[in-house]
Amino acid sequence: MSKADGLKFQLLKLNSSGKVVAELSKGYYTKAAVLLHPSRVTLDDIKGTASLTQFTVEKTLTFKNIETLGKTDKGFEDAKRVIAALKNKGVSGIGAVGFCWGGKVVAELSKGYYTKAAVLLHPSRVTLDDIKEIKTPIAILAAQFDNSTAPELVKQFKEVLSTNKIDNFVKIFPGVSHGWTVRYKDDNVTAVKSANEAHQDMLDWFTKYVQKT
Repeated sequence: MSKADGLKFQLLKLNSSGKVVAELSKGYYTKAAVLLHPSRVTLDDIKGTASLTQFTVEKTLTFKNIETLGKTDKGFEDAKRVIAALKNKGVSGIGAVGFCWGGKVVAELSKGYYTKAAVLLHPSRVTLDDIKEIKTPIAILAAQFDNSTAPELVKQFKEVLSTNKIDNFVKIFPGVSHGWTVRYKDDNVTAVKSANEAHQDMLDWFTKYVQKT
């Protein structure tokens, strides 16, 4: 492969007005795995495909089992299965991105060596103890107004990562709130600009650590 494949976990269902990050990911194979449904992804889902690019995970998201939504432990296990399947297909470079509680799942992945790099966008449920265990290069893109992960906590994340000598990129976007990278109106110029800036930061991080020349 002239360029490494990138695995992008979009762990929240994008708002219909949101830009699909995959559209921006030129040069990468992008897989948005919806891990909110209790059903699982198995290796057989991938083994039967003729090529990597034909593999898709399409699962219907229902709210009948709403108590299962946001179970990060299940999301983590499913994410590992998808990564294992991709590696069995010969994918050498994998990066993971998590939105909201998906950030918790990607943080868990980053405690091991499942991926080459990670990006968290307006993460929730990520603790300082989680950050202390991070082993892979990680970018954290946070909002100025976010009750899930306040800027003060994000600054502590930065301090811990730097102390532990983990390459990191931490940025707090001014004037935005939780979910700004996927929940915005296309006719809001300011919102679109902030979202696009975050998307580009994400891709730049993967270009640095995942993409091969």
